[in-house]
Amino acid sequence: MTDGDVDGNAGLDGLIVPPLSRRGFVMTSLISGFTLAVTPVEAQVVHTDAAGIEAGEVQIPAADGPMPGYRAVPEGPGPFPLVLVVEEIFGVHEYIKDICRRLAKAGYCAVAPELYARQGDLSQMTDPKLIIRDVISKTPDAQWIGDLDATVAWATSAAKGDGARLGVMGWCRGGRAAWLYDAHRRDLKAAVAWYGPLGGDPTDIQPRSAGSAAATLNAPLLGLYGGGDTGIPVASAEAARDAANAAGKRVELVVYPDAPHGFHADYRPSYRKDAAEDGWRRALAFLKANGVG
Repeated sequence: MTDGDVDGNAGLDGLIVPPLSRRGFVMTSLISGFTLAVTPVEAQVVHTDAAGIEAGEVQIPAADGPMPGYRAVPEGPGPFPLVLVVEEIFGVHEYIKDICRRLAKAGYCAVAPELYARQGDLSQMTDPKLIIRDVISKTPDAQWIGDLDATVAWATSAAKGDGARLGVMGWCRGGRAAWLYDAHRRDLKAAVAWYGPLGGDPTDIQPRSAGSAAATLNAPLLGLYGGGDTGIPVASAEAARDAANAAGKRVELVVYPDAPHGFHADYRPSYRKDAAEDGWRRALAFLKANGVG
């Protein structure tokens, strides 16, 4: 297996634990076959309440009909700077919703569209390998890019979002999306990619890797990666940064030396509190410094 193969389906080792209920149960790893008590994991889960914000499920008009999603926004008339929140491979589950609420508490209109809803109900799928095979690999890049554009249009017209202060933030596969959407959207102000895969061979429906898009970015991008991520070589992140900067773009790269894939995901054993909190502070500061705030 080449680095490109690893990077294209990056971080599978960090995804062995599917999204957890926050009520607690005992789960079994589907890949490694070991049983893990949830209690220590639940103790680290961040829960953000909805005091002072509006938060809930929404329906976003897309090209082929309504698309489910989640929005959190401060109370008040707005408009508020708009951040697109792009999910991991598990859909818009509680962790992604909590991120939206965290952003709303920081003054943002945060919207997370269900980009994979057409391919099935990810809440009923628990094996990452099958999700990648049956859902992720069959979702055209052009489709989810169009969905993000539709989300911007809806959020600016009906959800108190300010499209003139537009950012995108994504995790895992959503981190890949942050790179590619940055290369697509000319009025984007800033992007944050948390351990987004950068390699992978092109296909008809996914014709471009995130790394190959680095030299064509429209907005500054902050990449937050783990030095202990066995699926995404640090060298690939450094190469993407160097390609972007050589082309006159701006990519800032932060590597947490011992952090694995999914180090921000507080519902998984991969969570690393210090790296997650430092990355979050950097992400918010980066958005504000680049016109999303």
